[in-house]
Amino acid sequence: MVKPNLRTKSIGTKVSDDEYAQLERAAQKSAKTLGEWCREVMLANANGQPAKLNGTGPEANAVMAEVVALRAILLNVLFKQANGERLTPEEMQRLIDRADSDKVQKARERLDQATHSKQS
Repeated sequence: MVKPNLRTKSIGTKVSDDEYAQLERAAQKSAKTLGEWCREVMLANANGQPAKLNGTGPEANAVMAEVVALRAILLNVLFKQANGERLTPEEMQRLIDRADSDKVQKARERLDQATHSKQS
C-alpha cells in the first residue's frame, strides 16, 4: 500500500490588509480556501506553469481570449456592413490589432463576470 503524500511543512509571509483582501478575493473567485489557493498558485509558479485565472486552466483562458477577440472583430465588421460601408485591408488589420491587444484583459473581465454570477 502506498502512503499518501502528507503535507507537513508550512510557508508563511506577511502581507498588508489590502494585499490580504486581494488574496482572499482571488481565492473566493476560485471557490477555494485562501490556503488552497495560495498553495495552487505557488506550486504552479514553481513548476513553470501559468497561474490559473478564476479557477480555469491556461487552455481555457487562451480559448476565451481568442473568442473575445473574434467577437470584437466580427461585431465591428458586421456593424460596418450593416451601414453599407466597406472595410479596407488597413481597417481590417487595425480591427485585428486592437482586438488582439486587449483580448486577455477582456477575457479576464468575462471570466470574472461569470464567476460573480455563479456565486450570486
